Amino acid sequence: MIYLDNAATTYFKPNSVINAVGTALKYLSANPTRSSHSIAVKAGMMVEDTRTAAAKFFGCPPDKVIFTMSCTDALNTAIFGTAVKGGHVVTTALEHNSVLRPLIRLKELGMIDYTVVQPLGGGCVTAEQIAGAVRPNTYMIIVNHISNVTGAVQPIDDIGYFAEKSGLLFLVDGAQSAGYRKIDMNASRISMLAVAPHKGLHAPQGVGLLLIRKGSVRPFRYGGTGTESTKPQPTELPEGLESGTLPTPAIAGLNAAFKYVNDYGDSNARKLTGMFIYTLGELSKIPGVQLYTKREYGGPVISFNVRGMSSAEAGNILSDEYDICVRCGLHCAPLVHKHYGTLKDGMIRASLGVDNTADELNFFIQAVKELSK
Repeated sequence: MIYLDNAATTYFKPNSVINAVGTALKYLSANPTRSSHSIAVKAGMMVEDTRTAAAKFFGCPPDKVIFTMSCTDALNTAIFGTAVKGGHVVTTALEHNSVLRPLIRLKELGMIDYTVVQPLGGGCVTAEQIAGAVRPNTYMIIVNHISNVTGAVQPIDDIGYFAEKSGLLFLVDGAQSAGYRKIDMNASRISMLAVAPHKGLHAPQGVGLLLIRKGSVRPFRYGGTGTESTKPQPTELPEGLESGTLPTPAIAGLNAAFKYVNDYGDSNARKLTGMFIYTLGELSKIPGVQLYTKREYGGPVISFNVRGMSSAEAGNILSDEYDICVRCGLHCAPLVHKHYGTLKDGMIRASLGVDNTADELNFFIQAVKELSK
């Protein structure tokens, strides 16, 4: 089996991450911050250590690091928790449904309006386009750092500078970038960052991150927080946004994942870039292959179609006949496909991982050649 669906979730998990999850299940199966006995205290210390690691990794105060159920949950928390009645949001056609659907719902409720900025010929938006969409009642800009469909990288530094200068909140969807690219919330002037640790950080599924550098977020869900139980939902962070039992084993795995990426992230990034350039270059030589990813994006996502085939048909052949795992369809980002004219048949997405080998990539390239015939 050749796994090329790492944009959905990375297949490779370091042994340190796997061991951390197992250790937490065996020795830390208690509710962190909820009890005062020794196991709960140890679990709580591990959670806070992970919070500190995340804060250092992304450039955010530790008490503004919120553990969520997923990146989708983090985005929902940020979008619903900052909504301004009568307000306006600027976003892009590159966004995942984790952004689009909350905005659509808020508009249906009569809370907000929003504007979608279309990418230019290179597949990216510009800060000037974002600025041109801002209205007097705009309060937030939401941008997908790296497209989960094409791999296009947005200029978050430029957009962040404009947002801060204009007094606007800037929410970045870092699902495809965290762990692959360095993100400094202070340098890029990011107000809020949503992270999917099970992707580029190689952490387990079951935990997401919302990091808040600037702005306040109202609770999105309500319940037990371990503090102020006789009062309404606390407003202090992180407790106010962390109702319910935290996923201690997943957080333990995330703790180990930060250490792994700190040690190996740079070398992994170089390896992925080399594999991306090689694979994209070889696919570009195949007649009948339509590429939507550009070399300047830097990887590790490559999206394409084989002329005469739907993405689903091609993906099924790659899976059934070649045992190659790719993703086909609309990738939960319909406006990207509308922009590229692939709303009907979608795209084939091959997303590389640090554990892929040259032999695997060559086998995949050969399989696409045979498909194209």
